[in-house]
Amino acid sequence: MSVFVIAEIGINHNGSPELARQLIDVAKDCGADAVKFQKRTVDLVYSRAFLDERRESPWGTTQRAQKEGLELSEDDYREIDAYCRSKGIEWFASAWDLQSYRFLQSFDLRLNKVASPMIAYEPLLRAIASDRRHTFISTGMSTLAEIDRAVEIFSAARCSFELMHCVSAYPLADRDANLRAIPALRARYGVDVGYSSHEVGLAVSCGATALGITSLERHLTLDRAMYGTDQAVSLDPASFHTLVQAVRSIERALGDGALGQPTRDEVSAAERLRAQHPTAGGDAN
Repeated sequence: MSVFVIAEIGINHNGSPELARQLIDVAKDCGADAVKFQKRTVDLVYSRAFLDERRESPWGTTQRAQKEGLELSEDDYREIDAYCRSKGIEWFASAWDLQSYRFLQSFDLRLNKVASPMIAYEPLLRAIASDRRHTFISTGMSTLAEIDRAVEIFSAARCSFELMHCVSAYPLADRDANLRAIPALRARYGVDVGYSSHEVGLAVSCGATALGITSLERHLTLDRAMYGTDQAVSLDPASFHTLVQAVRSIERALGDGALGQPTRDEVSAAERLRAQHPTAGGDAN
C-alpha cells in the first residue's frame, strides 16, 4: 500500500485565497495526494477573555483580530474546492467545532480529520463518525483512555478510520518522536496507523515510513520565514518535494519481506562468484 501523503496547509495561507492556491499548486507539483486545511468558528473555539487579549498581528492588536484574519470565508472555500478539483488533488480539513464540521459537510469530501486537541471532544467525534467518511485521527497530547474512547466511537459507528501517531510539540525534537508508538498503536488497536509530524527535518518522517505507516502529514509553506505560528515547523517546496521522493523510494525499498528468493541480479552474481570458488556451491560435503 502506498503512503497517503498529506500536505498540511493548515493556516499557512494566512487568510489569503491566493496563497492557498499557490500552496495547492506546490503540493500537487511535489506529488502530495491531498491538501488539508483547518476550520474554526472563532467564537466557539476560544473564550471571549482570550479573544480580547492583546496580540500584534497583520490584522490588528487582539487575539480576535489574529484568529479571524486567519480564517477563510465560505466563498474562499468554494474557490478552493473548485481549484483542487481542477488540479486533480483532494482536499479536506480538520474541524475544531461542530459548526465548522457542519460547514465542511456541505462539500463532497471523501476524508475527515480529527485534530489532536479535539480527540477528547466526544460530540465532535460522534458527529464525524456518523458521517462514515474515512477519518484520520491524530493522537497528539492524548492519553490511552482518550484514544481508546475515540476508537470505540468510530468502531461502533462502523466508520473507516486510521490513527496518526503525533507528538504535539512545535517544533518536535527528534529524541521525542517516539516512532515505536507506530507499531504499538497498530498492535493495540488492529488498525492502520499514519504519522502526523511537527519536526523540522526529514529523517524522522523517513523513519516513520520505514515502520509501515499508511499516511504521512507534513506542514507545507512557501517560506518558513513568513508570518504564522506553524511556518517554522513547515517544509518549504524544495524540502517537501525531497520528502515525497524519499517516501516513494523507501516504499520501493521495503519490498515484500519474502525470504530465500534471490533477485535476478543475485542469481547472476551467484553463478559468477560461486563458479570461481567451487566450495561455495555447497560441494564441501
